[in-house]
Amino acid sequence: MTENTDLKEYWENKPRLLPNVSIDCVIFGFHDNQLKILLLKYKNTEYYALPGGFINLEEDLSDAALRVLEERTGLRDIYLEQFHVFGKTDRRYDETHRQIMAGNGITMKPNHFLMNRFISIGYYALIDLSKAAPKPDGLSDTCDWYDLYKIPSLIFDHNEILQKALETLRLALDEKLVGFNLLPETFTINEIQKLYETVLNEKLVRSNFQRKILSLGILERIEKKMTGAANKAPYLYKFIGE
Repeated sequence: MTENTDLKEYWENKPRLLPNVSIDCVIFGFHDNQLKILLLKYKNTEYYALPGGFINLEEDLSDAALRVLEERTGLRDIYLEQFHVFGKTDRRYDETHRQIMAGNGITMKPNHFLMNRFISIGYYALIDLSKAAPKPDGLSDTCDWYDLYKIPSLIFDHNEILQKALETLRLALDEKLVGFNLLPETFTINEIQKLYETVLNEKLVRSNFQRKILSLGILERIEKKMTGAANKAPYLYKFIGE
């Protein structure tokens, strides 16, 4: 749907979309050692949801996911990864869809395309939230960051999707850290440890973490960060290949 398309006309008529398939994006925001999640709130309801969308008939799946991310955050060229497909036999939410549309003054016909079982393809991203400009979609009042550990209850199966994305992110953190591009060009071991602790939501033993992170072979030591006495200054590192 383009910015100039009438919202009511769009949703009351079936757009040219890939049938029965949707995308849900779990967008984690990291900044100043805080981890947050981007959520939409639908107009005239108390419904909160992950950002998502549909796939145009002439659109690649990955392009659709990147489009949804850009529409909600204003960011391009962000690391985005598919992590799971959600397709239970009872994955349809007719009454919730009716209430969301009613909140926007739209009456759904019995054969509306949303009144079906949908398979959803989950994507996750971890971005620097200070660089994003969240923007709601046409059905929503707000698109805001929420503390990951204090979020409101989500509609559909979005709590399950969020939990699966968080588990995947934590398991893949070592492998994907370079792609997330959340740290400055050079950084200390302490700074990268704080990132890990924020995502994992646990304190780590410094000596154990340093041994582990250096054993991965992804860091190159540069020089000391001269903030005080030379013998106490921490070393600076950068990712190999950058």
